[in-house]
Amino acid sequence: MGYMTVEEHSGTLLHLKRSPGIRSWSLLVGIASVGLAAAYYSSDSILWKLFYVTGCLFVAMQNMEEWEEALFDKTKNQIELKSFSLYALVLTLWRKGHEKVVLDLTQLCDICIQEERVRYLGKGYLVMLRLAAGFSYPLTQSATLGGRSDVEAVAALLKRFLGLEELMQRRQQEEEAEYGEEEEEEDSLGNSSDSDDEEDEL
Repeated sequence: MGYMTVEEHSGTLLHLKRSPGIRSWSLLVGIASVGLAAAYYSSDSILWKLFYVTGCLFVAMQNMEEWEEALFDKTKNQIELKSFSLYALVLTLWRKGHEKVVLDLTQLCDICIQEERVRYLGKGYLVMLRLAAGFSYPLTQSATLGGRSDVEAVAALLKRFLGLEELMQRRQQEEEAEYGEEEEEEDSLGNSSDSDDEEDEL
């Protein structure tokens, strides 16, 4: 499974989506099978058998990845990040489980890739959104294991859609122009002070 898939891509809207991968579903089936086998071969009462099955199901859901969406809307100038957790939904009896974060698109100044250590499984990678306020926010709550090519492809797509590379080049040119103007002002001030000294000597 890739890092995120493109659901919609136009000049003003980019919609990315992510679902639990094969690893999550394999864990769910494997752990649930352990609970079912324990209940089937056990000679305990029906309550204990139900406890085995539900306990294993809770552990399996806890290790599942979340369903996640990201919408970059240029018309509204906002970034909308949504996530859905099956474990939180069941644990809170359908009261919680959906999360939504809205960020200001005009404050987004850079997109980068961050490496993250995943316990027992090695390295993972995810896309980070850097805002002008000085803090960063992850595009997804969980990292992608293995190679970083899928994550780099999503980061490059976002940069092209938002025109961040051109924006960074313009900012760099503006900073260089401002720095050049400051140097010219300092040189002109130095020349004027030298001419004033020469007049005083005369």
